[in-house]
Amino acid sequence: MSFAGRPLTPAPGAPTPELRVARLRGHARRMAWPALVLIAVAGAVGYFWENLPAPLENWMLPTAAAVIVLLLVVLPFLAWLSRTYTITTRRVIARSGLFTTHRTELTHARGYAIRERRGPLQRLWGTGTLILVNGVDAPLVMKDIPSIALVHEVLADQVEVSQILAHRDSHAIPTITHDPGPPPPLPGR
Repeated sequence: MSFAGRPLTPAPGAPTPELRVARLRGHARRMAWPALVLIAVAGAVGYFWENLPAPLENWMLPTAAAVIVLLLVVLPFLAWLSRTYTITTRRVIARSGLFTTHRTELTHARGYAIRERRGPLQRLWGTGTLILVNGVDAPLVMKDIPSIALVHEVLADQVEVSQILAHRDSHAIPTITHDPGPPPPLPGR
């Protein structure tokens, strides 16, 4: 860190390494219903074991419980786990998908507008949806992000720093790659 807590910037023209700033997922409150289903299924299996009506057998109970847990607990968990958002010093990367991965990138140096959308429940939990629009590509939608105000601020800062560095590097003093030869004669001599 330099004076006043500002990060050190590399020398003009020097390569800047890409560093990961944050990796995010949607808020985990989406997993509340699957957790309740898992608890209810476990309680139901414990309660009905050896207490099933006559045509049903005990082996049917864990089979039905496994199907319910697979459909209502495991698949929603894997869907939640498979969507990540990574913010680096150069870009934002959105990845989703379990078997086939869909990846979207948006560079900070190109610039983009940040829109924030929050519903009443999202305000209660401090979450929200960020929509990043650069005017050329399809908008990148970051759904149900926790600590949305902090993420919004980080994205705005990254865009600003990237554009400053890109502008500085584009206006750097050119270097001479060939021998300039002898200097021109001075006037009046």
